[in-house]
Parts: sequence; C-alpha cells; structure tokens
Amino acid sequence: MPVAGRSVGGALAAILGREGLREDDAARAAASVDGEVPRWVARPATPEQVSGVLALAHDAGLAVAPRGSGSALELGRPPARVDVVLDLGGLDRVLDWSPDDLTVSVQAGVSAGALATRLAGRRQLLPLDPPGAATRTLGGLTATAASGPLRARYGTLRDLLLGVRFVQADGVVTWGGARVVKSVSGYDVPKLMIGALGTLGVLVELTLRLHPTPEAERTWLVRVRDGAEAQAVVDALLDSAIQPNRVELLNGAALGAAGLPAGAAAVAVSVGTVAAAVRAQGEALAALARRVGGEAVPQPADFWDRYGRAGALGGGVRLRVATLVTGLAAALGELDAAAADLAPGVAARVTGCAAVGALHVALAPIAPEAAAALVERLRGFVAPAGGSVVVEAGPRALREALDPWGPVAPGPLGLMRALKDEFDPARVLNPGRFVGGL
Repeated sequence: MPVAGRSVGGALAAILGREGLREDDAARAAASVDGEVPRWVARPATPEQVSGVLALAHDAGLAVAPRGSGSALELGRPPARVDVVLDLGGLDRVLDWSPDDLTVSVQAGVSAGALATRLAGRRQLLPLDPPGAATRTLGGLTATAASGPLRARYGTLRDLLLGVRFVQADGVVTWGGARVVKSVSGYDVPKLMIGALGTLGVLVELTLRLHPTPEAERTWLVRVRDGAEAQAVVDALLDSAIQPNRVELLNGAALGAAGLPAGAAAVAVSVGTVAAAVRAQGEALAALARRVGGEAVPQPADFWDRYGRAGALGGGVRLRVATLVTGLAAALGELDAAAADLAPGVAARVTGCAAVGALHVALAPIAPEAAAALVERLRGFVAPAGGSVVVEAGPRALREALDPWGPVAPGPLGLMRALKDEFDPARVLNPGRFVGGL
C-alpha cells in the first residue's frame, strides 16, 4: 500500500539526512524530467543510501528517475511518472586505481573530466570522449551508451567496462563482472547496464579498463569536394595499414559550425602512437588523400575541442544514425534531401565515427511534425541495411509523436521486456522511458 507523502518525506530524510533531501519548489522544478516535476530530489552520499531510497520507493510504489549530470534527459520517451529524482552526483570518489593493471574503480557520479585529470599524471586515459564528456558522469555515460571519436580505435563502453556494482529496484545491492562478490546468475550484467537508461538498476560503482596515453598524436583534416570523395577516403583508409585513433566525417554545415574552412564534406583523422610512426602514417595519409582527389591538412592541438562544438545545438533535435560504413555518402545525400524537403532552410549538421557508420545529426529547432517526418524518412532509408535512427534529444512533442528508439523486432523486444520483468517487475526505475515503453 502506498505510503503517505508526509511519511515518505520523513523516511527519505531519515535515510539521507536533511542535506541529502530537497523538497522545495525551486529544487523540484530544476530536477524536472520532460516537465514532470518530482515530489522529492534525493542526493545520496553512499551506495547504502541509494539502497535505502530504492527500497523505500519500491515499498511505497514510487517511480524513481536516476540522474547524473542531467545532460541526457531528453533521451528516450517522456516518463510515465516521476516521484523521486535520484541525483547521483554525490557519489564522486575514485575507489581504487591500479596503474600497473590499467584498471580503475570509481563511483558512478565521478565525471569523465575529473577522472582524466587524476589519470594524467601517470599518462593513462579512459578513451571515452562523447561531446561534453568532461562534465558528464561515468554512470550517466554508461546508462546512455555514450561514445565519441576515440571509439574508432578503442571501442565503446562495451569494451571498457569490466564490472559494476548496482542497486536493484528493490534496494538489493548487486555486483556483476570484475570485483564480483555477488552476481546475477546467467547474465553479463555490465553489458546489460550499458544503454539501459537506468531501467534495470542504479549504477553506483564501475570498474573500467584504461589505456596508455600515446607518446605523440597528430590530426589531419582531409578536405574533399563531395560526399563521394569522403566515402572514397574512408574506404581507402580502412583498407590501408594506417592505424588511426579517430576517423570522423563532417558535412558542410558541421565544418561551418566548427569554424573550419568551408566545403561540402571532410574527414578528420588522428593518429596516436610513437612519434616516428605518427610522422610515417601522416605521410601515408597525405598520399592516400591525393590518390582520391583530396588534401590532408594538419590541424592544431585544439582541433577536437572545436570539433565537439559542431554537434552542440541547444534546443534543437539530435539524432543518432547507424548505417553501413560503405553507405556514408548515400546517408549524407539522403539527410540533405530530407532536410531540404521537410524543413526548408534548416541545415543538418552531420558528424560521426566514419569507421563504424555511426553518425550524429544536429538540427535547429523545427516543427515537431516536420522533425517526425524527417526521422521516419531516414528510418525507411537505412532500414534495408539494418540501420537505425534514434532521437537522442528533441522536444517532448516529437518524442510523443513517434517512438524515439525506433521499431524493434518482436524477438528482441520480448527479451528486453523479460529482463525488465526480472530486474524491475514493479516498474520503479524510469518507467516508460525505454524501448517499447519499458
């Protein structure tokens, strides 16, 4: 039976202390999710407090929305309801760092920037660099399956996450993967948590694989005349002996947003290794670019900061498009055509990891109906090759007009529903936000 609001507030205060619980209107409004204002904002300082909050919410029939930095709150469907926002920013300790083993264990509220500062003294890095990563929490990056240009060499969180400690919807604390004390039998728990948007459990600790910082690194922008030449550069590069850290595609609108020389498209390539090999691979890249009609232009050290700004577009629509590596030019052409047809005058900024066919599209604010039509058109275009289009951010009206995750086959959807039933049968965690309304 649901507990009365006054009793819940008192119980939360007993778990968190008065400094860990906010009930004032300003704090509640600031923590709203898609306009849904929570009754309480909880900021636990320990995993045990997270456990207590979730156990109480489970027993009281409350809906809990876990939050890291709050930078991805427009990902997914609007929530069915929000009673408690669980702010994990207070879990901000580095627990164990083993430089010799290239591993680190951190609490989920540690930001990627804070960890990078800590690791820099030993020339190690966590190669995870989506836009805005410096201020985003590692728990949030995991829950949203965020990645950036460095995935071309190092992979994604599926390759970097070794183990997790998380709190189940009923408050039970569970381990999975490395540092296992208790594991959920039969499941690869760390991988289940990646991209689940906090719907299966609340991450409180992560164990991550690190990499040495390269001795030297340089970046080149391969300037080309059109999307077809950009495709030729990517194809030739991936078929060469060059070993890049990053291979990013930019269209003309993205070049302009980053303050780079105008053009129809370009491919940004970085190489990080020992200095002599960087020089040799840079020469090989220049020769490769010339063979396909392009030009490899060396870039300054701040290039990737400027690149990150190309996709930053407050208040607009952001899409994640997955397509074949061999279909990049065709996807660029369809994006331009769809934007011209459905949102005249609105240029689509396109960036993304060309090495795996993962593109990011940023659009200035447009009518939800036009945005929905554009998304559906793109989904139809990439579907024959097994591609997908996810709405990463956009107004609530857009994410109510269509499924932001896109269509999911009955088999995988049934599996995801079974997992939700196993981990959170009472629908405590982020109800309604994930695939299929889970």
